[in-house]
Amino acid sequence: MEELNIKNYAHIGDAVYEVFIREHTIFMTSNLKKLHQLTVHFVNAAFQTELLEKIFPYLNENEQDLGRRARNIPTSSARRIDRALHSNATSLEVIFGYNYIHNKARYNELCILSEKIIDFNSFRI
Repeated sequence: MEELNIKNYAHIGDAVYEVFIREHTIFMTSNLKKLHQLTVHFVNAAFQTELLEKIFPYLNENEQDLGRRARNIPTSSARRIDRALHSNATSLEVIFGYNYIHNKARYNELCILSEKIIDFNSFRI
């Protein structure tokens, strides 16, 4: 399978990570405002950075390398968030995106690991 630009992995990783989160938050409430708040709680640079830190020891060498490379992707200065947070969130998205494209079994493993770390059941809004 063809290798993609790291920005492409971030692009698809952003989407699949959000779908992964939404697959869980839809069972937490039927109130649309609360549903949005829950999703935003888990889909933001700060939370994604925390998640990356927790799953990093479980990543293989290739995934760790992708994460490091993703931190160096230039970003728009228009962002209103901390550059380091955004870079780490992008790293998580690249890892999710790469595995989603190239290794669905590993992508699923990362989702299961993330489910254990996030503990959706303990969060209430």
